[in-house]
Amino acid sequence: MEKTRKRSKKRDAILACIRSTRRHPSAEWIYDRLKPEIPDLSRGTVYRNLRLFLEEGVVASVGVVGGLERFDGDVSPHAHFICQCCGEVIDLPGLASLEAMAGQAEALTGGRIEGCAVTFSGLCRSCVKTR
Repeated sequence: MEKTRKRSKKRDAILACIRSTRRHPSAEWIYDRLKPEIPDLSRGTVYRNLRLFLEEGVVASVGVVGGLERFDGDVSPHAHFICQCCGEVIDLPGLASLEAMAGQAEALTGGRIEGCAVTFSGLCRSCVKTR
């Protein structure tokens, strides 16, 4: 039997914060944004809820960028671009059909694909201009 998670104002605020931005925030960014509104918020609460959201599949991890794990409130299949200079993470929706790639991977392996992450890296437009 699956455990029912109790809703809380802090949990709802953390999830709303992630979903309200396209910045692919770190736990620290989320904490810094919410702390003025929720004075008794702790970093531990943010981290625990992020783990819970990952387990539930309501957020995704983009990976570690600049030493900090970054999160995405958009769990639909899409690729990302990560700037190696400034650490910006950019969504690449519709770049390619990730579902088609997963189908090809299943055909090649004879297995069942349950997840996929496509990440490109390089320099973002701003960093290209400054170099």
